[in-house]
Amino acid sequence: MAGIERRRVLAAGGGAALTAALATACGSNTGRGGGSSGAGLSQWYHQYGEPGTERAVKRYAAAYQKAHVSVQWRPGDYDRQTAAALLTDSGPDVFEVNGPLLDQIQGGQVVDLTAEVEPVKDDFNQAVLAPKIWQGKVWGIPQVIDMQMLYYRKSALKAAGVEPPKSVDELVDAAGKLTTKKSKGLFLGNDGGVGVLSGTPLFAAGLSLIGEDGKVGFDDPAAARVLGKIRQLYADKSLLLGAPTDWSDPSAFIQGLTAMQWSGLWALPQIKKALGDDFGVLPFPKDGSGGKPSVPVGAYGSAVSARSKKKAEAKAFAKWLWVERTDFQQDFALSYGFHIPARISLAKKAKQLQEGAAADAVRFATEHGHAEPLLWTSADRTAYQDALSRIIKDGANPESELKGVVRKVNAELQRAKRK
Repeated sequence: MAGIERRRVLAAGGGAALTAALATACGSNTGRGGGSSGAGLSQWYHQYGEPGTERAVKRYAAAYQKAHVSVQWRPGDYDRQTAAALLTDSGPDVFEVNGPLLDQIQGGQVVDLTAEVEPVKDDFNQAVLAPKIWQGKVWGIPQVIDMQMLYYRKSALKAAGVEPPKSVDELVDAAGKLTTKKSKGLFLGNDGGVGVLSGTPLFAAGLSLIGEDGKVGFDDPAAARVLGKIRQLYADKSLLLGAPTDWSDPSAFIQGLTAMQWSGLWALPQIKKALGDDFGVLPFPKDGSGGKPSVPVGAYGSAVSARSKKKAEAKAFAKWLWVERTDFQQDFALSYGFHIPARISLAKKAKQLQEGAAADAVRFATEHGHAEPLLWTSADRTAYQDALSRIIKDGANPESELKGVVRKVNAELQRAKRK
């Protein structure tokens, strides 16, 4: 499906676990190679699925007048490739970064970009900027925002006498009432939400993964309470399971297999084309008196390698492309798929995002957006996902499962402090 790889960013923003195959591999734009020891600058991107994206980023690079920039399109396990390359002198000068940024910062593999970002720092969506900040310094420049939200079929809710849910309790109730012999009330993915929800229910309960104090943010009874309600959806058989396509594709929603579906902003144009105005969008609803609506967001960032022999030139290029060239930033977000510019001012100006569900999505991302924090490690993510699976699918006790996750996260936090 077009665009699937840009959505990988939500693995560091909302826990998305996508398994779609990568598109055909593509090479660099000049064939001159691209290590930092070669001529000009080397820039690496992971392989995007949207048609036209590769041509676009090469066009941006060609427009830069102060240095020749060779773009490399990197298929396969991009994060692993980059981690290995940053240990050598043949890695990129400028590159996209997602999940491993903390390790790269603590390993001295990336350079401080605070000065480059500072003039427009407040204009970035703060939820996606925060995971790029460590010890008060900015280490990556957010490029584009992906987000997830709840789609609902207006006619289906009206026929069932159901209002769009504003709380998790209302979501559970609505899913039950909307479930019929022909369709289910809600689709959270073929695994019942294990792969996609991640910390979203915790944020909906007014909690977090890692708090602002640097401690575990969900060591609270509210966490077990909200995850128990997600289990209830599964146990009540209100969830669509075994759909022909998973949550990232809106086909199940469009075909009427479900009245509500959790998916991404990227699905909106396809849904709009198929259903016209017979749909609406919502954030994940709040839970409890201390809860708040929750919207997972994520953004790849542009970083500069500390091994680059042209760090000053690389920083200048990154600033030029992701701070100064707002026209390219808007083009990158909206001309190849459907995404939100990382800059708030650009999101407000974009005509495609000014009306209807798209405008709602921008507001949700700005007001309710949350991203996985910099201190949330892959080990944390695995422990939490495993516990979430046992809670939702097996009916395991949420309190005892979360206690084990809290212990793991505390250990990871101590490990990070020792580095």
